Amino acid sequence: MLGKMMYQPLLISSLMEHAARYHGDTVVISKEVDGQTSHSDWSTISNNSKRLAKALATLGLKPSERIATLAWNNRRHLEAWYAVSGSGMICHTINPRLFPEQLTFIINDAEDRALFFDVTFLPLIMAIKDQIKNVKHFICLGDRDDKVLAQLPETLFFDELLVEQDADFEWPELDETTASSLCYTSGTTGNPKGILYTHRSTVLHSMALCMPDALDLSARDVMLPVVPMFHVNAWGTPYAAALTGCSLVLPGPNLDGDSLVTLIDDYQVTAALGVPTIWQSLLAAANAKGSKLASMNRNVVGGAACPPSIIKTFKDDYNCDTLHAWGMTETSPIGTVNQIKSKHNALSSDEMEKLRQSQGRPPYGVKLRLMDTDNPLEPVAEDGESQGRLQIQGHWIINDYYTHKPDALTEDGWFDTGDIATIDGDGYLNIRDRSKDLIKSGGEWISSVELENIAVAHPQIKMAAAIAASHEKWGERPVLIVVKEPESNITEEQVLEYYDDKIASWQVPNKVVFVDNIQLNGAGKMVKKDLRDTHGDVLLHA
Repeated sequence: MLGKMMYQPLLISSLMEHAARYHGDTVVISKEVDGQTSHSDWSTISNNSKRLAKALATLGLKPSERIATLAWNNRRHLEAWYAVSGSGMICHTINPRLFPEQLTFIINDAEDRALFFDVTFLPLIMAIKDQIKNVKHFICLGDRDDKVLAQLPETLFFDELLVEQDADFEWPELDETTASSLCYTSGTTGNPKGILYTHRSTVLHSMALCMPDALDLSARDVMLPVVPMFHVNAWGTPYAAALTGCSLVLPGPNLDGDSLVTLIDDYQVTAALGVPTIWQSLLAAANAKGSKLASMNRNVVGGAACPPSIIKTFKDDYNCDTLHAWGMTETSPIGTVNQIKSKHNALSSDEMEKLRQSQGRPPYGVKLRLMDTDNPLEPVAEDGESQGRLQIQGHWIINDYYTHKPDALTEDGWFDTGDIATIDGDGYLNIRDRSKDLIKSGGEWISSVELENIAVAHPQIKMAAAIAASHEKWGERPVLIVVKEPESNITEEQVLEYYDDKIASWQVPNKVVFVDNIQLNGAGKMVKKDLRDTHGDVLLHA
């Protein structure tokens, strides 16, 4: 027997309708590419999205066609998101930090029909334009600009498209399993792979994101997503912001520490989200400016393992909780968030600090398991000590890649993340390493993440990457690649001494290599493959 309840499809357009109806006057702040700051609200965002949806229809764009965006976190980009997905097309966010060859590949793989872009990315478009034949419309996110037209004469302009339309538009009622957005992996090995989200998965993910045991978002918050909208949809935060009706601060292109501190203090940001390198820069700027980041009570860190020193500094110096989270493009991305349970209130400060270093536990809608690295059919105990391959299931987890042929799931329907992890009895996840980054020395595993976390806690070390280097006796041994802080004169001997009493002596790196910089990929993660290619034989020639 079926129940007697209304059925309404879970659609992205319903998030915008809710925000406009019940939070219409809540402010949305946007830093534009020209350095100006614009003030809008959810009602205006909604109306502009509808006007743009009508404009896209006049261009002949049809449901299920892919519409690309190459833009920073700003108001027009947000309006384009909702216009595209809300009207039944697929919003394909493009990471401008990818190599031109990868950009060309994903635009052609997606068969994008139109491309929204911020003017700062015009040179990138011109470099690949002849290779992306499927794109019929180039739309600059701004007003008419003769300099843009001089290079790309067929350009349409966002503001002009909106002026030609009114907001008298009804969002279509779609099947909730209709594709809504498309994101590609950062492509560290081989070509990037596409992940195609649905309206249903996105709305459910947004609801989970707002829960108290996740990001704890509400209409009282002012949220700053530093994580780019082209990186797993800014971790879903623009959708969650509309769902709760919270205020949104979109930081634009300037993500340096000084700019972020100013935004936090000027607009009383309560929650911010970004990768560890962003928070390192922010903390340095706050210290230099004398800011106490007084309004911010929590920040979310993901994308890479967060050094414990960052978590401790935020708490001790700024009374700000750091919510360590884990996820992937394939998981929309939220898989776990580190929120404590009531029983943890009795923990000592040292015990609490240790708990906060884990990636947390899954919200409702996600299940995790560990499987043996050598026997993929054998489960691993969730005792907080036993390590295994991390696998995940859930309402917003990938079922298959967009066009990539290899199966995304195991035979029994789990997604293997490629991470090596432990899970304790309360469900708290500790990512030990990526399986490809683990260092196997004499048959024993060494975590590169643990070595890096220790290193970056040293005040004279700016960045550190631990890699596996070939070794004649042990097979592999760890080598630490280090970027010093400016004016630092730290030596290799001092770096290695810093590991004393922090890990077992056999896990201490064999060598330290000092470099000027470590390349980051489009998601802000260190490109260890290149480091292994360059330094992987350094111990063989010692």
